[in-house]
This record gives sequence, structure tokens and C-alpha cells, in this order.
Amino acid sequence: MLLTKASEYALLSLIIISQKETPQDVESLSKELDISKSFLAKILQSFAKNGILKSFKGTKGGFLLNISPNDLSVKKIIECAEKKQAKVFECSLPESKCPSGKETFCKILPILNRLQLKIDNFLDKITLKDLIEQQR
Repeated sequence: MLLTKASEYALLSLIIISQKETPQDVESLSKELDISKSFLAKILQSFAKNGILKSFKGTKGGFLLNISPNDLSVKKIIECAEKKQAKVFECSLPESKCPSGKETFCKILPILNRLQLKIDNFLDKITLKDLIEQQR
């Protein structure tokens, strides 16, 4: 599993947004985090489309968290930011979906699947609230 800048920026921006009571605009967030405004805007729009953020238009517009930080897992954040399932390796799929068609020869698949399950469980258990508390 490769976490890209999208995941990093998503986590950082959601931490900030979750600690505010008023909508946070992309420009202010991008300056505070020193990241690309257009890239951040795409990430935040994705979160709004998925119901994680509320989007407000206008001069006092921006984004507010739509889900309690306690109910928002890191796994969900990563998968929304990356727009795909958080997988350890491409071949960490059920044997019936092996892209190589050589599932009978794959000796590492059982280990990768066990690793995937552990990572999924770990990321599901960590919430945005945990990240916020870690900063304090």
C-alpha cells in the first residue's frame, strides 16, 4: 500500500477542519499546510461528495466536518483520498481474482492476505479523533 500526498494532505486538512467551528476555505488551509490549493480543493471536494465534509459556498464558504471524528476511520479517509481500496500489494486479492491467473503458483498470497487483514483492522480502529488527540 502506497500512501500518496493525497492521503497525507487529507489527514492533515481533516485534523484542522475538525477542530474548527466555522467552515474552512481551501485557500486558508492550503496556506496553513503549505500545499497546492488546486490539489487540496480536489481532495476536499471528494470528501464532500462522499459525505465526510459539508461544503458551503459564498464569501464565508468552505468545509466543515459532516461526520464525528470518532466515527471516521483512517482507512475510510485514505480510501476516499486515494479513490481506491487501501491494498498492501496488487496481488493481495482473493485467489479467484488473481490478475496473473497463476493463483495456484502464488506462494505469497496467503501471507499477503493476512497482512492485508491486519492493516485493514489497524486502519479501521484508528479514528480521526485518535489523530487529533495524538497532537495534543
